Amino acid sequence: MFCYQCEQTDRTQSQPGCASAKGNCGKDATTADLQDLLVYAVKGIGQYCGLARRLGTPDREADRFILYALFTTLTNVNFNASRFVVLLREAAETRDRVKAACEAQATSQGVAFEAPTGPAQWQPADSMAGLLEQAKQVGIQAGVADVGADIVGLRALVIYGLKGVAAYSHHACMLGYESDEVYAGVEAALTFLASDPADADALLGQSLELGRVNLKVMELLDAANTGRFGEQTPTKVRVSPVAGKAILVSGHDFGDLLALLEQTEGTGVQIYTHGEMLPAHAYPTLKRYTHLAGNYGGAWQDQHGDFANFPGPILMTSNCIIEPQPQYRQRIFTTGPVGWPGVRHLEHHDFGVVVQAARALPGFAETAPEETITVGFGRHAVLGVADKVIDAVKAGQINHFFLIGGCDGAAPGRNYYTDFATQAPNDTVVMTLGCNKYRFNRHEFGDIGGIPRLLDVGQCNDAYSAIRIAMALASAFDCGVNDLPLSLVISWFEQKAAAVLLTLLALGIRNIRLGPTLPAFLTPNVLGLLVEQFGIQPIGNASDDIAASLSRKAA
Repeated sequence: MFCYQCEQTDRTQSQPGCASAKGNCGKDATTADLQDLLVYAVKGIGQYCGLARRLGTPDREADRFILYALFTTLTNVNFNASRFVVLLREAAETRDRVKAACEAQATSQGVAFEAPTGPAQWQPADSMAGLLEQAKQVGIQAGVADVGADIVGLRALVIYGLKGVAAYSHHACMLGYESDEVYAGVEAALTFLASDPADADALLGQSLELGRVNLKVMELLDAANTGRFGEQTPTKVRVSPVAGKAILVSGHDFGDLLALLEQTEGTGVQIYTHGEMLPAHAYPTLKRYTHLAGNYGGAWQDQHGDFANFPGPILMTSNCIIEPQPQYRQRIFTTGPVGWPGVRHLEHHDFGVVVQAARALPGFAETAPEETITVGFGRHAVLGVADKVIDAVKAGQINHFFLIGGCDGAAPGRNYYTDFATQAPNDTVVMTLGCNKYRFNRHEFGDIGGIPRLLDVGQCNDAYSAIRIAMALASAFDCGVNDLPLSLVISWFEQKAAAVLLTLLALGIRNIRLGPTLPAFLTPNVLGLLVEQFGIQPIGNASDDIAASLSRKAA
């Protein structure tokens, strides 16, 4: 195996990357190699889906498979090697079905049919050993001896950005929101990658195009969340437990949470959110369920302790699972793209077994003293008081905005984000989205003329809200986003963050601070290119970075 797609990458070697029997995320070599092969197979589906679209017969079923398959290869999503063997067979079947439709459509139109080459021609081996042998030829570093590390790094930027686009698109799709524009963009990116591109400018251009596609995806996901669950409203969320039977829901998928709330209504079982599910409490459709009792624990990397101490079953949706520990291994369940060997996987929103487990387990014996935090400052809530915000800026009450967004993690250096948020001057506003909020969301920030200094915009899935807020402020002040008293400080971890970064770059947003470490696939030359064109800069010392941000805007 060789993998360097996330911040957990092994950096102890001269060539950063996880290359032993097991990655730092817990992914074994077999699973890692099968994931690489699945990405290769999906490129072939993309080639044929793009051809089908040009022939006037787009195939949404195949497009949905592409999203799901790519999502399973994200960091901390699916660790089950046997699942990837099944997906590889399904990939070949899906590709062949689209191919047959293309051939039939070309014949009916009287045009010549020219089959794509490369990944479109791949056929799965008959055995695990054969599949692993195929995987050796198509890993993330394929062709490095011929094109060099810079080109392979730029290819990785496209691949990992595409994985993030697929994950966000899958979230929207599960809520019933799809877009031919998005599917066409995904197909085009896969077809581009299938050609083994070796031109740096073309690769960077495709990365930015993916950023533009992801903007559409984020808009679609925003519409899905608000369309299904209503607009976020500022809401106090209990973060201390109440007595009674309990289920903990982690991951990102609000559709799964809604299904569980419906199935547990009236049962006396309380539902708690964990990690990136925290913003669920701000949506009217979800919070109307009185047994949505509160949020328990912290960010995804705290799950070993959080899950072990939780006195009920755990439902893991979408991404962010880490190896289940013996203390809770028999009471954790997975659904959607997420999976772990030996952990029971549930399909079709049928969570009856989880409810049964909750009834059998002790639950919380007593109610703890009430503690709360406030969430729900999505774009509708913030823009609803935009006039007050603008007046506060014009009056000099608000001097600067800091957007501290992105993923949390266990790597050293993430205390930077705590220090940055808590050291931000009292005349500044901190907006946050993503699970890095857990670094500082219990700190008392106070307010500025009634405007809270800490505005929790939501999940990483809510990046569109932050973008719309920034654009609205720029419009109000008749300037560009880069001219606002606004600094972006992003903690990256995995491929969703890569997709959001590409969107910000595609929008022309400059001088983003990125950390705590820079992606290992960005070679010095590629990083230099991003610094030159977009002003990307690594984080440094929190107090120094705050001072630099304020002085740059003051100048």
